[in-house]
Amino acid sequence: MAISHGYIELADSLSSCKVLVVGAGGIGCELLKNLVLTGFKNIEVIDLDTIDVSNLNRQFLFQKKHVGKSKAQVAKESALQFCPSANITAYHDSIMNDVFFFFLTEYKTPFVPVAARNHVNRMCLAADIPLIESGTAGYLGQVTVIKKGMTECYECQPKPTQKTFPGCTIRNTPSEPIHCIVWAKYLFNQLFGEEDADQEVSPDTADPEAAWKPEDTAARATASEKDGDIKRVSTKDWARSTGFDAVKLFNKLFKDDIMYLLTMDKLWKKRKAPTPLDWQQLEDSARPQEETPGSGLKDQQVLGVWGYCQLFQHSVETLSSHLQEKGEGAELVWDKDDPPAMDFVTAAANLRMHIFSMNMKSRFDVKSMAGNIIPAIATTNAVIAGLIVLEGLKILAGEVETCRTIFLNKCPNLRKKLLVPCVLDPPSANCYVCASKPEVTVKFNVHKTTVLALQDRILKERFGMVAPDVQIEDGKGTILISSEEGETEANNHKFLSDFGIRNGSRLQVDDFLQDYTLLVNVLHTEELEHDVEFEVVGEAPDKAPTPPSNQEEANSITNGNKDSAQPSTSSKAEDDSDDVMIVDSDEEEAASSATAKPAPSSGTKRKHSDAETGETSTKRPRTTQQSSAAADNDDDDDIIALD
Repeated sequence: MAISHGYIELADSLSSCKVLVVGAGGIGCELLKNLVLTGFKNIEVIDLDTIDVSNLNRQFLFQKKHVGKSKAQVAKESALQFCPSANITAYHDSIMNDVFFFFLTEYKTPFVPVAARNHVNRMCLAADIPLIESGTAGYLGQVTVIKKGMTECYECQPKPTQKTFPGCTIRNTPSEPIHCIVWAKYLFNQLFGEEDADQEVSPDTADPEAAWKPEDTAARATASEKDGDIKRVSTKDWARSTGFDAVKLFNKLFKDDIMYLLTMDKLWKKRKAPTPLDWQQLEDSARPQEETPGSGLKDQQVLGVWGYCQLFQHSVETLSSHLQEKGEGAELVWDKDDPPAMDFVTAAANLRMHIFSMNMKSRFDVKSMAGNIIPAIATTNAVIAGLIVLEGLKILAGEVETCRTIFLNKCPNLRKKLLVPCVLDPPSANCYVCASKPEVTVKFNVHKTTVLALQDRILKERFGMVAPDVQIEDGKGTILISSEEGETEANNHKFLSDFGIRNGSRLQVDDFLQDYTLLVNVLHTEELEHDVEFEVVGEAPDKAPTPPSNQEEANSITNGNKDSAQPSTSSKAEDDSDDVMIVDSDEEEAASSATAKPAPSSGTKRKHSDAETGETSTKRPRTTQQSSAAADNDDDDDIIALD
């Protein structure tokens, strides 16, 4: 059989090229296995996480004996069993470590199946290295290639920010179960974890909607002097003073604080007022059958009020014991896979739901919402990992122009295809990362914004920088922020106006670790909404695409399911068969026969004609739940949410 010269060259490239896999989670494990079986010989894998028992159902390079060990190291050892001759280097480290920028210039292709994508995106742009980015969410998946100057970078398109709720809603007027679950997680931290002023759980007396008379509070909130009287002190200090007495905590949180809320008259003019709970009354009226387990799986049962009271008491006793064992000044970290922590949040959230007249939820439901869990499906990870390698082979063959963004849908489209390739879009001229001269305008009050807030809240948190250096364009070259430790710390708590920064000022920001420069135009304002520190103006990805109208939303539902919004297909018919494996399915007849129309465009995506059907459809935008470099070490940290 004749072997083409191109095939031999590709085989040589596989054995000589150097690739980096960022993340050894669900996709990372499948990918590492695929790489060594395909013939890649020089692989480096980095992951800061350790193996948890909850990883074992889908991260198949790990076994029970590996729990607690480094994901990267164990993944390396397991992958070598498939190909002992491969050269795999494992790093139990963070990709944010500055040494990896210098390593990155040596790689041929980095594969990134985890968060911290913004940082890796910028490093790849700086080193001019192709990046293959991927993610899965349940049955949905995506793979795309990012190449400097040719395609959109990861930050070209808007990403919706993680949904947050006003503090007064969480503390005073919850109306949905998620509000109560967030409150319960805040309460865990206030009692057992790291206290955060932004996670206060006591009634918010500064609620702008509340019209009440403080002088009437004492008379109307009949708090017990013995069992949790309402004193505006640290929740943790108060709890410690009671010895973490579960009954006293209960009466403070679910009786006294609720009665305090009832004194805020205006809150309850158009809402149903909450109903306080009293431990003694509940105990006296408790029915024996409430303690009898119901049918079905334990985690899917919804207990009665007294059942959750008992669960609250037991979890408080267990957690306080764990805290005491750790010693003075110790803190616990909430983990959805820690039974006592999960019991506490389940009990506290459900008791609050009952108080505010909501239907209570099972432990399973609470865990899903509290942990922001997107179901991880092993077969989805396997499909996506295979597609990553196919795109990588195109790059090594020098055929980057044939690479595609490929979407894995939940249901077959009208052509009975689950895998849909899309032409890669060119860079956005308005991107504040990959544009030739990145520039952005930020609106804030220069008299109230400190240098530290500029550094942490705007540059690091909002714009994803790691070690920014800031110089004021004032003709003097004034250094406002230096990444060198100790050089400008004295500036931290000064206001920007103290340095002559005003409306129209320009700040030159450089991040050496990302080889990234950004020009920030200052727009001074004193009219920001309450609790809003700053706003990004213009085309920077501050806001998600405008949501469609009701009719548009109905039209965008593919196969009768919002989860499978129709992405575009390539303008070339042959791409569908040449670039990817097409999966046909006749199993979901009702779904596949539903009428589908293309999803509405945000105005920034090119539309491509479908060569077979003649229809025009639009690429589904990539979105993430949390793309900050400081993403938490969730066991599903390699999962991103798709529309």
